[in-house]
Amino acid sequence: MERNFYWVNIADVPQWYITTPVPASGGAFAEPWMFGEGHPLPDPGPSKARIRNPGQKRALVFAGVERTPIGSRAAANVFRTLAPNDVQLFPITIEGEPEQYFIINATKTIDCIDEAKCRQVQHYAEDDPFPEYAGEYRWIHGLRIDPSKTRDAHVLRPRKFKTALIVSEEVKAALEQVGNLGVFFNRVTGPQSAP
Repeated sequence: MERNFYWVNIADVPQWYITTPVPASGGAFAEPWMFGEGHPLPDPGPSKARIRNPGQKRALVFAGVERTPIGSRAAANVFRTLAPNDVQLFPITIEGEPEQYFIINATKTIDCIDEAKCRQVQHYAEDDPFPEYAGEYRWIHGLRIDPSKTRDAHVLRPRKFKTALIVSEEVKAALEQVGNLGVFFNRVTGPQSAP
């Protein structure tokens, strides 16, 4: 039976806006994008973030322009239980919040994009202002992945398009049981739905 996977995106619902995580001791991380790169990281130590817009608190959100996944203890437990080999969970303090939150770092990058089934793909050009991205995807509309290439992963980032955080149907269902999410899920397996 084919497994289904979903791209986790920011939901259009009232929610708080959390700033980019920084070390609790002050300053900034040398590479603030590191939590979206899809590989294991050394423990960054105590981290913190501020609430820039105090909208409605959510159990799972993306923080800062880097879109760092941050979840409540209940959301983090979903990842800890269903995807222990696919993520690292780093505690983070949200200023003014008594509850513990966690940065959710996906540690697997898998070459699984099914370009022929995607609605539209845009590649970075060789002469792009960011030559380090040559050959990678600038954007993909109607993203589709080949689930046969995901091996046993429940959480991953696609090679050449790491901006997408992908979760299995099991992780999606468990997160929906947690509820109060600041994200929604786009299916990235199976046939395209009508535009």
